[in-house]
Amino acid sequence: MQKSKSTGNEYFRKDWGLKDQIQRAAVSIMSNIAEGFERKSDKEFCQFLYIAKASAGELRSLLYVAFDIGYIDQKTFDVFVITAQNLSGKIGNFIKYLATTK
Repeated sequence: MQKSKSTGNEYFRKDWGLKDQIQRAAVSIMSNIAEGFERKSDKEFCQFLYIAKASAGELRSLLYVAFDIGYIDQKTFDVFVITAQNLSGKIGNFIKYLATTK
């Protein structure tokens, strides 16, 4: 398995706590979407989508930490944060859609 260039920084590799938290937040996004999809109602699905959206916010916050302490460079930070923001917006739009349809 090839190591990610974004986590290849020597200090980042050794910061198990931050790496683990970033990974858990990212996995939480897709896991909550999947779990909510399997629920019996759009209302329950929306609850899990809100949790997924919150995890995207947590991920962005952790990316700021990684950038501020020099684990990722500006370009990597920008790509990841914009991707997380776009995902958060899409989840929010999906929540609105589910809330207004029956």
